[in-house]
Formats: sequence, structure tokens, C-alpha cells
Amino acid sequence: MEQAMNDSGWRGSQEGWLEAAYDALLESGVESVKILPLAKRLNLSRTSFYWFFKDREELLGALIARWRDKNTGNLVKQSEAYADTLAEAMLNVFDCWINKDLFDSQFEFAVRSWALQSPEIQAEVHEADQTRMEAIGRMFMRFGHDEAAADVRARTTYLVQIGYISMQSREDTALRMKRIPEYIAIYTGEIPQKRELDRFFSRHGYKPE
Repeated sequence: MEQAMNDSGWRGSQEGWLEAAYDALLESGVESVKILPLAKRLNLSRTSFYWFFKDREELLGALIARWRDKNTGNLVKQSEAYADTLAEAMLNVFDCWINKDLFDSQFEFAVRSWALQSPEIQAEVHEADQTRMEAIGRMFMRFGHDEAAADVRARTTYLVQIGYISMQSREDTALRMKRIPEYIAIYTGEIPQKRELDRFFSRHGYKPE
């Protein structure tokens, strides 16, 4: 018990260091993700870092793994989620754009900014983009589109959202929700049914006027 208290006390924890690194990355970019500033942020000694990570590079690798697992992993899962119609399947993907627990847009922006300084991270981003677009493409193919059409529709769907993130576009919730049926119709060629939209709005705590 005393050992457990030490591990979560003066040494901190692996998740605590990773969370501090995440906060620093979002606030000030990758150059701010350094051991001494993180130790000060956590009110811990610099040496306690090494109980959990071999060096700064291992910490940065853990940050990228966290981004990959959350943003790419959840987008792929949402594209594969059960749906009766293509419009409903697209609404499942749109859950990612609304729910930060599924897809963290600020994290995405920070990693893409980091990629401008690092060929290795740029390669990670390129691989993630391909994986995500391929997943959305498979979703379109599941509902009858041929490979070429599915690819173009997937690219359109995904790259527009990445544009939103890269431009740091801001919309209030009511405006964004109002636009979603039109986005779905444009991307899928199907007008979403009222019951599909009602379920989507409900799971995001939104009530149309």
C-alpha cells in the first residue's frame, strides 16, 4: 500500500505525465513537451519522469499512439457501426465530429501542426489519413457504391472535415446541427429520415427548435 501511494504521489503516474504532455502540446505545440516544464507543471521532480518513460522520445511516441488509437481508431469503428441506410451510417461517422470523446479535433490540429516540423510525424498523419478514408470508402461500398465512387465520396467527406479542423472553423451548436442534414444529403445522395436525425440529435443532447 505504501508503494502504491509512492507511485501515485511523488513519482506521479504514467497517465499523469502523458496527460500533462497532451495539455502542453495543445496549448503551445510540441516544443513545449519537455521533461522539466512538465515536471514543474505536475509539481514533481524531473527524475520521477524516468520511472515511466525512457526518454522524451518515448513520451512523444506515447502521445502519437494516443492520438492514433483515439482519432483513427474511433473513426474506423464509427464507419463500421450498424446502420440501416447510408445516411444513418454517415451520421454514425458524424458522431466523431460532434463528440470529443470519439474524435479530439484540438488534438488533431496539434498533431498536424507538429507534422509540419517532423517528417516522421508527417508520415504518421499520411498513414492515418489513408486509413480513415479507406474506412469511409468501405462504408460507401457496403451500401452499393463502386470502388471509384466510394473513394471520391470518402475523400470529400473526410477532407472537408480536416479543412474545418485545419482552419479552426467555429460554429455554434445550433448552426452546425442545422447544416448536418444537408451535409448528409450531399455526401451520400440520400436525405436522412426524421427518425435517423432524431436519434442523432438525441445522443448529442440537441433539441431542434
